Amino acid sequence: MSHTQISRRSFLAGSAFGAALSTLAAPLATSAEEVTKPKIQGFDETDTDVNVAEKWEPFTDRKLKMGIVGFGLCQFGAQFELQNHPNVEVVAVSDLFPDRCAGLAKACRCEKTYESLEEMIKDDSIEAIFIATDAPSHCDHVIKALKAGKHVASAVPAIFGSLEDADRLYEAVKESGLFYGMFETSSFHDDVYMARKIYKAGGFGKMIYTEGEYYHYGVGTLAGYKNWRRGLPPQWYPTHSNAYYTCVTGNSFTKVSCVGFRSGLEEYQKDANPWDNPFGTEVALFSTSEGGSARMAVSWDSCGWGGETGRMRGEVGAVNGGYAPLNDATREIVEKLGELRKPALPPTVGAGGHGGSHGYLGSNFVESVLKNRHPLVNVAVALNTTVPGVVAHLSALKDGEQLDIPQYAMW
Repeated sequence: MSHTQISRRSFLAGSAFGAALSTLAAPLATSAEEVTKPKIQGFDETDTDVNVAEKWEPFTDRKLKMGIVGFGLCQFGAQFELQNHPNVEVVAVSDLFPDRCAGLAKACRCEKTYESLEEMIKDDSIEAIFIATDAPSHCDHVIKALKAGKHVASAVPAIFGSLEDADRLYEAVKESGLFYGMFETSSFHDDVYMARKIYKAGGFGKMIYTEGEYYHYGVGTLAGYKNWRRGLPPQWYPTHSNAYYTCVTGNSFTKVSCVGFRSGLEEYQKDANPWDNPFGTEVALFSTSEGGSARMAVSWDSCGWGGETGRMRGEVGAVNGGYAPLNDATREIVEKLGELRKPALPPTVGAGGHGGSHGYLGSNFVESVLKNRHPLVNVAVALNTTVPGVVAHLSALKDGEQLDIPQYAMW
């Protein structure tokens, strides 16, 4: 019986599919019109393992006509390489601030601009919209775009602190018959991509225990449109950590007990934030739909270190950086998979930040629409990743009381 751990590099080097590793970085546009972007965690995480031996193959000449909304603090509108995808034409861009709108237009090499999303969705030439606006507006903006007949992708989180909005979004996507995808970056981290393939092949069995951590390195939260990030309840922004379970297994969290740390930072004191939130850190213990458990932590309190990471322990295999099979039978399952690295992107598309995930999320959404299939992080996965954090915060406010979590499934 073998207990040797298989890392991504060691396994691939020994397999028939082994190839040179590649580091891809998405280019960032620079412009006098752009707002000054501070150093933000995730945007410098560009190392990623890519199977460069297998080239990306064109599958259609059609270009999806897209609109992009939002170029604020993170300049996310231009971060997911949509403007560089060979099957995309960015038809128009929008931001409420003229200087940011001009910066987004230059970054996307697009001449047509709109003063607002509400004006953009009236443009019948636009087939799909990427929404990178402030988090409290995501749900309303997605629903407006869906009702206007557009396929929609959005930045995280899908909804912001409201269980009612989760149901509204779910029903809007279902009724529209259109595609929705949430750009959750952890879903294309190298270890999550590898673990997802192994899990689907049976290389974990059931997942017994999972950990996910989103620790931000800054002192307190960043700013944002109308200061929405000030005093933000950590578990209202849970997707970078929760994805280490939901985007590996496709399963969900069913119950939660959460403990919050009452932060000493000024923005968490009484009446200092619009969310009436005292917690700078929240650690949630979840029950999962397959009978396991998960510890998912989100922290804005700074100790000088930050990261987005996780670990997975199944019945017959585990991941903590690399994959550790329980026995030779489990190892054989993984060896039959062959390639565990992410596939090559179109040559014009960079992998980008957040662990080389940006280009993959953009490409996954575009190809999903053009191939008539749901994106990886579809509305059910998006809500099963986001909603547990909303319930977790409620639990923290109730001193860790265990609460049930709403469940979502594709139709």
